[in-house]
This record gives sequence, C-alpha cells and structure tokens, in this order.
Amino acid sequence: MTSWFRRFLLPGFVFQSMCIAGGYGTGRELVEFFLLFGPVGGLLGMVPATLVVSAGCLVAFELARMTRSYDYRSFLRVLLGRAWFLYEVAYLISILLVLAVIGSATGALFTETFAIPDFVGTGLLLAVIAFLAFKGTRLIEGVLSAWSFVLYAVYLVVFVLSVHVFGPMIRDALATWPVEPGWFLTGFRYGVLQMALVPAVLFSTTYFTGRRDAFIAGALAGPILMIPAALFYFGMLGHYPDIVERPVPVNQILQSLDSRFLLLVFPIVLIGTFIETGTGMIHAFNERLAGALRQLGKTLPAWARPIIAVGLLLSALFLSRWGIIDLIAVGYGAMTWVFIGVLAVPLLTIGAWKVFRPSR
Repeated sequence: MTSWFRRFLLPGFVFQSMCIAGGYGTGRELVEFFLLFGPVGGLLGMVPATLVVSAGCLVAFELARMTRSYDYRSFLRVLLGRAWFLYEVAYLISILLVLAVIGSATGALFTETFAIPDFVGTGLLLAVIAFLAFKGTRLIEGVLSAWSFVLYAVYLVVFVLSVHVFGPMIRDALATWPVEPGWFLTGFRYGVLQMALVPAVLFSTTYFTGRRDAFIAGALAGPILMIPAALFYFGMLGHYPDIVERPVPVNQILQSLDSRFLLLVFPIVLIGTFIETGTGMIHAFNERLAGALRQLGKTLPAWARPIIAVGLLLSALFLSRWGIIDLIAVGYGAMTWVFIGVLAVPLLTIGAWKVFRPSR
C-alpha cells in the first residue's frame, strides 16, 4: 500500500470494515436508528452521526499518535486513567453483542439466499475469522481495506439500480412522509455507538508521520463510514414503509431488484463484511492481550489467537438465539448509553483537552 493511503485512508477503511456488519450491513440497523424517523428524518440523522464519528476519530487518532498507544488498553489508560477497565467490560459485551448479530444475520442469509442450513454459514465464519486472527495485523489490514473497495462498488450498484427501478417510489417516500421528532438525538447515539470501536482500530494508525496525518485521517473516517450507509438507505426508501418490519431488509431489496448478479454477489460481499467486523474486533482484543503480556516481558503465542477468536464466537452464538431485531433494538440501544459515558464524553472532553491544549 502506498504511504498516503496508509496515512490518510487506511484507518478510516479499517474502521468502516469493523463497523459495517453491526452498523448497517443487514439494513436492520438503518431501520432502528434512521428510517423509523421517516425517510427525510433518517437522512437528517446521518449528519450528526457522521460529524460525531469524525470528531471522535480525529481526537482519538491524534491522542494515540502523541502517546504511542496503539492498542485499546494502552489508549484507555491514557484517556481514563484507573477507570480504563470500564471500557474493557463494555467492549467485551459489545464484542459478544455484535458477533451475535453477525451470527444471526449469517444464518438468515445462508438460509434465505442459498437455502443452506445456517450452521454451514456459522462454520465458515468461524474458520475464516480464526485464520485471519492467526495471521495477524498486516494481513488483516490488507483484507479489511481491500474488501471496503468491493463493498463500495456493490453498494453503488444497489443504489443505481434502486434509483432506476424504484425512483418514483423513492421520490414519493421523501415527499410524502413527515419527519418524526428525535432524529438528531438518535443520529448522535448511532455515531457514538460506532465510535465505541475507535480504540479498537488504533493498530492501523502506526503510519502517521505527524499531527496533520491524524487529523486528516480522523476527519475522513466519518464520511468513509457513512457514504455506503446513505447509498443503501436510498435503496431501502423504495420499499418504505413495509421494509421496516423485515428482520433482514437487504433481502427484500435484492428480491425486488431481481438481479441475478446482486442475488449472488451481495450476500457474498455481506458475509465478507461480517468476517471483517468479527476479525477486527477480535484482533483488537488479541492486541490488547499481547500488549499487556509485553509489559510483563512475555508474548502472546500465535496459536492462542485463533483459539480466543473461536471462544468468543461460540459464546456469542448463545446470544444469537434472541433474534436480530431484539439484539439490535434492545442490545444496541442499551450499549449506546454505556459508551456515551465510558468513551464518547471522556474522548470529546478529556481527550480533546489533551490533544488541543497549548504546548508548555
């Protein structure tokens, strides 16, 4: 990868890759956080979501660069001091929650799209994530960033076809339905929920050469995350309001477009995003363990990484029994408030003060 890509774009693409499966990959998340406030209300809600993500990434990336804190344990010790363990607890819960959503969605995709038993999808997910966890940082950076370009291309195809086929319905939805109150706060909450993963992507920020790099990469992270979400959102508007009730809205979009290419490619791309998110979150946890062991003069064995990955994934499978709608509506809603207190407020106050205070 070229130097400018690693410095300015890689952190944003790694961040987007980690967020997408739990952030908007199935479309259910876009329903809960945006579409429930009406077609226009949802678009308005994406503005504070984008700004919050960019602000949080900008501060976090520079603070990590200043203090050379490239795993989330080291970073949170700088930000929260002795209270750093609060994030650890919340992060472990969020890993299980997001992996449960991934597991539930993977099973639904394999069953609805390919008529294959859901355990086949689960097995594939386990195998690939364990392999990537074993190979380590450089391969994970390459896979996450490369797959993001594939994702952008497919989401753009979905957007173009949706506008072509359902353009009048999309325009009617935007013109007819009112803006429901609450879009700003919920958009802000969505941004905070995604920001919870910022400390987990710091392994990709080691290429910064100075303050400017961190600021540019942080500012770009919000748009990099939210542009595919907006493209997908417009595709959903052609099926509003019926799509609100679908557990996996993307399936309705694909079936309605009746494109053999998308029916085959989109599920594969989406499953790839599930692998990205699971791999990124688990890799961050492994890096945290490796960092702690280094301080003790020890190393994390390579064989331990896939074992930890499989253990976390199997634990999350029990949560997936609740179903994707309840996991997102209840679980994500609760964790948003936790991360507002544990990460967002400290990062945008204490972290910003550390980053922008005048030099002594």
